[in-house]
Amino acid sequence: MLDKKITIQELQEKKKRGEKITMLTAYDYPIASMVDEAGIDMILVGDSLGMVVLGYKDTLSVSMDDMIRHSQAVKRATKRALIVGDMPYKSFDTPKDAVKNAKRFIEEAGCDAVKLENQEESSFDSAAAIIKAGIAVEGHLGLTPQSVEKLGGFKVQGRTPEAAQKIIDNAKRLEKMGCFSIVLECVPAELGKMITKSLSIPTIGIGAGADCDGQVLVIHDIIGLFERFTPKFVKKYAILAPVIKDAVRQYIKEVKEGKFPSADHIFK
Repeated sequence: MLDKKITIQELQEKKKRGEKITMLTAYDYPIASMVDEAGIDMILVGDSLGMVVLGYKDTLSVSMDDMIRHSQAVKRATKRALIVGDMPYKSFDTPKDAVKNAKRFIEEAGCDAVKLENQEESSFDSAAAIIKAGIAVEGHLGLTPQSVEKLGGFKVQGRTPEAAQKIIDNAKRLEKMGCFSIVLECVPAELGKMITKSLSIPTIGIGAGADCDGQVLVIHDIIGLFERFTPKFVKKYAILAPVIKDAVRQYIKEVKEGKFPSADHIFK
């Protein structure tokens, strides 16, 4: 049933059945409402909102207050999908901070789980502390945008045997500590497949090949609303930016020519 709330247990059952999991980002009420109504399994309130909604050059300027406000809007719109709040830069530097901020996502914003990028060693300690506090955690390996400077830019990760093995080891580490799922970003398809087969928890790929248990993309990318750049792993299912611009131009034209408002749009 489309109106039945998705649970973590159901996502894990999907993996066992070999049924693909679907995930998209959303940052506001109208988009979240449409994405949820369409039948998506998971909504990620991603820190990507810094780039696609707030206009920053990267994700590093996004604050916890930004994330909470947008998560609250998504929660109001969502009836079915599992909502995951993305922990922003510097929000999980220590286990104590991580637990405090993760609780905000659950208690203030109404999210069902949180996601944090696992690059620094401290991030694994923080993930463990959040799980111990009773909050569901989704890990994130491969390209981790919050560490993009350290990684030398937006590059595919895990290309060498040593780098690939480290990602595999970290995936197993996250599974062992109790993460319910792991996002794999920008890794070779063969590595995505290998990790997926080695874990009992679902993998959600973004530029990690078709063999992951599920896929996630940024909603603004797949509907053509973000025009600054398009990652290789993105498929555009619609291109709405030109449609919106044309609508605005038509509105401007009709206002200037006195055609709007017409008799249909005024009160008598």
